[in-house]
Amino acid sequence: MRKIHKLLVANRGEIALRVMRTAREMGIKTVAIYSEADRLAPHVKFADEAVCVGPPPSNQSYLLGDKIIQICQDLNVDAIHPGYGFLSENAAFCKKVTDAGIIFIGPSPESIEVMGDKLSSKHAVAKYNIPMVPGTPDAVTDREVAKQKSKEIGYPVLIKASAGGGGKGMRVVENEEEFDEQMDRAVSEAIASFGNGAVFVEKYITSPKHIEIQVLGDKHGNIVHLFERECSVQRRHQKVVEEAPSAVLTPEIRAAMGQCAVDVARACNYYGAGTVEFIVDEKLDFYFLEMNTRLQVEHPVTEQITGVDLVKEMILIAEGHPISFKQEDLSINGHAVECRVCAEDPRNNFLPDVGTLTTYVRPQGNGVRVDDGMEQGMPIPIYYDPMIAKLITYGKDRNEAIDKMIRAIDEYQITGIQTTLPFCKFVLRHEAFLSGQFDTRFISLYYTPEVLDTEPDADEEAIAAALAAHLILNKKAVQNQESTGGQLVKSQWKANRTALR
Repeated sequence: MRKIHKLLVANRGEIALRVMRTAREMGIKTVAIYSEADRLAPHVKFADEAVCVGPPPSNQSYLLGDKIIQICQDLNVDAIHPGYGFLSENAAFCKKVTDAGIIFIGPSPESIEVMGDKLSSKHAVAKYNIPMVPGTPDAVTDREVAKQKSKEIGYPVLIKASAGGGGKGMRVVENEEEFDEQMDRAVSEAIASFGNGAVFVEKYITSPKHIEIQVLGDKHGNIVHLFERECSVQRRHQKVVEEAPSAVLTPEIRAAMGQCAVDVARACNYYGAGTVEFIVDEKLDFYFLEMNTRLQVEHPVTEQITGVDLVKEMILIAEGHPISFKQEDLSINGHAVECRVCAEDPRNNFLPDVGTLTTYVRPQGNGVRVDDGMEQGMPIPIYYDPMIAKLITYGKDRNEAIDKMIRAIDEYQITGIQTTLPFCKFVLRHEAFLSGQFDTRFISLYYTPEVLDTEPDADEEAIAAALAAHLILNKKAVQNQESTGGQLVKSQWKANRTALR
């Protein structure tokens, strides 16, 4: 057991703030790192100490693992929380941290390494009889062998990079004629993104839902799951709208997926917070996809329905404590929805937008949570992921959570850049989403930029409401005038204000 007194967050933006807030509640001092582009960012101001790590590009700042470790040693930091992205799933960095005598708030480097490669992760979980999508058991090196395997599996197939994620190095092949071209693209993108051109081929599930299970493990061999998150609304294989729980899983399927997720974590002696991803077909048969060995972007929806602070559990587990609850203590309470607020233009193929947050006013109210790392007047850096905030709503059931989200989107005031909020509102009102009968093809099936022009605009609705209120007041004024013989009744506001002084 080793107490953490000071913690460095090796990240930026909303996740840095998210971790620091929990650390502060636990009485732990925090250290922020920042690039020159983030000098005035909220996470820098919030931390007890802050150190600049370099120029704006990530490879000159947030990815400088050795420099970050040196900062920890200089400032007597006990632990590093990597957040997500950047160095969070870098096994070599994790090993260097632990070798330096610093606690890494996450899994072991061995777990990261095993689960960081899709093929090695499938080999690791094989003994637990986890459902797998039919495909090649090893990396594809011979193109003709890959073609033959694709014939045996049956088109369409999916060529996927063995390393990495986020939809990079992933190509759907509809028939044999386009196999060579798509494989070349997948390998090229895998090398460019991950420095590893290894790919494998598997059956492409044509109507897939993306459903993931949150797991927690400790260093005493305890592993639990905290139910599922539905993450099927995606653009470029990256999530935009998430919710918990799924609207379509039965209790039996939920329990089976949860047990499989626990077995996956056990296969690599996992501790810390992790996520096991599955694809689910139209028959609700599920297949293991991969494990993310870090805190997920969408973790707040799980926190909302379970009441568990996942970051706090991660810190306690890193200190050596057992998980503070058992599987039977957990239950699903209510429903939560998350929308990623990204500086992207949904009318222009979701391309990143640059500019300044001329107006930035967060929604408020019961059941509304905003995790962000921006302030009004700040420019959107071009060097990092375009997500500027996560908007989360919670309700007693799915309908209430959705209603709260639509209201919150209408209240969210952002000018100076385009964001994904109009698209999110379109999703939440769409019949397919409301019914729960949607999959990762949501955008290709239902969305074109033109649909946003037919959506009721929040500003127009507000103007209409104000006009209606004005007409009602005028009507009352006329009625008052008639009831007083044509004499307008003066307002008593000033007199009342004077009397209250």
